[in-house]
Amino acid sequence: MIKAIILDIDNTLVDFIRLKRMAVESAIMGMIEAGFHIDKDKSIEDIMFIYENEGWEDQLVFNKFIENKLGYVDYKFLASGILGYRKARESALSPYPFVTSTLMNILKKGIKLAIVSDAPSREAWLRLVQLNLHNIFDVVVTFNDTNERKPSSKPFLLALKKLDLKASETIMVGDWPERDIVGAKKIGMKTVYAKYGDVNKINNSGADYDINSFDELLKIIETENKDA
Repeated sequence: MIKAIILDIDNTLVDFIRLKRMAVESAIMGMIEAGFHIDKDKSIEDIMFIYENEGWEDQLVFNKFIENKLGYVDYKFLASGILGYRKARESALSPYPFVTSTLMNILKKGIKLAIVSDAPSREAWLRLVQLNLHNIFDVVVTFNDTNERKPSSKPFLLALKKLDLKASETIMVGDWPERDIVGAKKIGMKTVYAKYGDVNKINNSGADYDINSFDELLKIIETENKDA
C-alpha cells in the first residue's frame, strides 16, 4: 500500500534548467546595459558551463564570470547581473503542467507528500514558497539536513523516519536516474522516472515506472494500491 509520494523539486516539479537559462540571460542583459562589453550568447553559455561544473546552486557564479573576463570583480556589473537574475527567476518560476492539480488529488486520497532535494534548505524552500506549495508537504529534506546528496541513502532514510513509513510504502519521483532512482531503489522504495524533466532523455532509467507527464503519477498510484 502506497502511503506517501516523495519528490525531487528541480526538473520534477519545476523546469529548473529552463528557469536557470532564462535568469542567466536576464543577468547578462543587465550587465550589458550597465556597460559590460560582452557577447550575450557566448556569455550565457559561459555561465551555464560554470554552473554545470561548480554546482547549480553556486552563489558566486557571476563573480567568477566577471573575474574571468576582467581579472577582477567589477561590482557595478555584478550588481546589475544579480538584479537581472533575481527579477527573471521570480517571474519565470512555475510548476510543470498538472503538478498542482495532481498533488491536490494525491492529498485527497489520504496519501502524504514529501520532498527529498539536493538543493540547500534556503533555495529549496524559496522555490516551494514561490510555487505556493510550501504548505502541502508533510516532510521536506534538503542537503543541509544530512550534508549528503543522493544517491546516498541518508536523505531517503531521514524522509522515511520523519514520515514514520517503510520504504515499501513510498514512491520516489525524480528526473535523475543516477541519483533519484538509484538512491531510492537501493533502500526498497518504488521509483518513478520523470522523463519529461531529464534533458538527456535516457532510454533505460532503471525505475519501476517512466512518466512523460506529471499527472501520469495518479495512474501509477492506482495500479500500486489496486490489490493492496
